[in-house]
Amino acid sequence: MATTELGAALRRRRDQVSPETVGLPTGGHRRAAGLRREELAQLAGISVDYVTRLEQGRATNPSAQVVEALSRALRLTDRARTDLFHLAGLAPPGPETVPARITPGVQRMLDRLTGTPVAVFDAAWNQLLANPLYTALMGEWHGHDLNAVWRNFLGSGNRVRHTPESLDTLRALQVSDLRRTAGRYPSDRRLHRLISRLRAESTEFDTLWESGAAGRHEAARKTIDHPHIGAITLDCDVLGVEGSDLRIMLYTAEPGTEDAERLALLTVVGTQTLAG
Repeated sequence: MATTELGAALRRRRDQVSPETVGLPTGGHRRAAGLRREELAQLAGISVDYVTRLEQGRATNPSAQVVEALSRALRLTDRARTDLFHLAGLAPPGPETVPARITPGVQRMLDRLTGTPVAVFDAAWNQLLANPLYTALMGEWHGHDLNAVWRNFLGSGNRVRHTPESLDTLRALQVSDLRRTAGRYPSDRRLHRLISRLRAESTEFDTLWESGAAGRHEAARKTIDHPHIGAITLDCDVLGVEGSDLRIMLYTAEPGTEDAERLALLTVVGTQTLAG
């Protein structure tokens, strides 16, 4: 059965990935050199129970999003990723869908930015990956809130300090960006379900969509109200990845400032809180 083959492949791949390869600590007693199930679950953003059921062949029909997340967590090559999709009974996402593949080169770059809060979003502003320092700075999101557009219109918001004017500007930029993405991927059902729900549940989103609001994200200074270290003002840059339509969001502090000191403190305090 495909699910049994999928489970065996997941277990084999998990055993082949060393913790240090994916930025996890290697201390303590480990029965094997590879990843534990709970570590794979954490990296992929799914439950340990679901990873267990997949490996044991008790879970069937994983979604394309789950398979993509597992491929990313296991650092699979393009060929191995394609094989995993086929074992799950799925076709790998084609060019008509919003790319969610984080290339090995981008992943290696992120691995070197341990002292920088950084997250990767797809062209629909779904968060694909966030390093521990980004999560410590901005908080951890789940479900619909993993989409930045949803979060700012209908979700729990975030820790970034906004005036009514700056929030209006951000929302207009996000709607404009989502419109361009919809034009590039007219056949992506997940994307268009997101847009339909936003239009149905947010009057402001629907009004901006109808108005044809225009704009693009630019570098900006943002103040984040952190619950433990207080307000911290950082430069926020959004970088594009040529050929993959990803957005890399980074927060940096000017050297020698109080904000740089607070970011350094968060590197220690915030990530320890997450680990605990």
